[in-house]
Amino acid sequence: MTKKVAIIGAGPSGLAQLRAFQSAAAKGEAIPEVVCFEKQDDWGGLWNYSWRTGLDEYGEPVHCSMYRYLWSNGPKEGLEFADYTFDEHFGRPIASYPPRAVLFDYIKGRVEKADVRKWIKFRHTCRRVEYNEATARFRVVVHDLVNDKEVVGDYDDVVCATGHFSTPNVPYFQGFETYQGRVLHAHDFRDALEFKDKDILIIGTSYSAEDIGSQCWKYGCKSVTVSHRTAPIGFDWPDNWKEVPLLQKVEGKTATFKDGSTADVDAIILCTGYLHHFPFMADDLKLRTANRLATADLYKGVAYINNPKLFYLGMQDQWYTFNMFDAQAWWARDVILGKIDLPDQAAMIADVEDRIQREDAGETAYDAIRYQGDYVRELVAETDYPEFDIEAANEAFFQWKKHKGESIMGFRDNGYVSPMTGTKAPPHHTPWVDALDDSLEAYLKTT
Repeated sequence: MTKKVAIIGAGPSGLAQLRAFQSAAAKGEAIPEVVCFEKQDDWGGLWNYSWRTGLDEYGEPVHCSMYRYLWSNGPKEGLEFADYTFDEHFGRPIASYPPRAVLFDYIKGRVEKADVRKWIKFRHTCRRVEYNEATARFRVVVHDLVNDKEVVGDYDDVVCATGHFSTPNVPYFQGFETYQGRVLHAHDFRDALEFKDKDILIIGTSYSAEDIGSQCWKYGCKSVTVSHRTAPIGFDWPDNWKEVPLLQKVEGKTATFKDGSTADVDAIILCTGYLHHFPFMADDLKLRTANRLATADLYKGVAYINNPKLFYLGMQDQWYTFNMFDAQAWWARDVILGKIDLPDQAAMIADVEDRIQREDAGETAYDAIRYQGDYVRELVAETDYPEFDIEAANEAFFQWKKHKGESIMGFRDNGYVSPMTGTKAPPHHTPWVDALDDSLEAYLKTT
């Protein structure tokens, strides 16, 4: 096969795409020449933790939004690889909410077994992707950061797997320029111990707001105030935690909220989300979408309708993660290999519109979970990715929602059934609130 495929990013989505091609090759199929460009020095994307914030040693924006002491905030049973289970990797069942280092080890285990690292060019950041109608190929310009030189190549297909949780959305509030504490976005949050004995204000009601607030509480902050734009998160928070309407202004260290109430705070953490940001894409190739389950302009949530030789992986708002990226990557692979035929543009547009309407018809988080479970099932059915029990995965998410409502600081102490093996996760040896060491070694110890 003479085709050439460029994959941008070696996080979970990019690695899924590499694994998809390797899986086909292992079955004796001819595959394209594949190259993956990764700007970091190792694979794993966000799971590749860095102490750095702002810019890295090459002047590139730091990709990492991970922080120390991060534990999965959703059950591992909802993200398990169908072709590489947690039981296979660790040799035994483990608890349902692993910390970052454990999940990173799991991600690495599959791609090390598949031997795909040879296809990745590390410290190569994408600068420009353009499409040439005359040659029907993409011109991809990357920067070899170590050698400080441009590398240019032409490719038949491009897979964008850079994710959408690394470019922070940073709003402004009156008084920020003279605020006497620290203002940071969740993207730059690294260590909860920085805020020990401090009063912190969190703006936003996302999962990062829940989790960063919980981390700071766990590691000894004095108080947590969470400011919401539309509605409070509403869990049964600890006594030193309160929810207030949207911040209006800060003066000195005093924050004033929409209801007129005030609080003196030492730090303001903006948990205000991220931007779908692809500065390297030519305008006619750039995905522009809100963070939702039904992305704009992607047929089957993957193929870019304005040029379906370009694929975007993992661009949805997410309940499912790793195995959804797999389902998308296997599907994109089969389009590239000519095993799946794409319809005309009108049909692709209709597909996008239908997905948006079906998402909008849902009313609850449970509807959204079922919607995305059905989406994963749809893609899996069109490829040879191993089928798995979507209903069991859905059930893990349902139980997770229930347990969070019962105890926001204790939900991680529950266990669920693997949709791949049917194994029930054992309890962790230490309750989450008391587990202050998030290392792989501490998590996996049995005595």
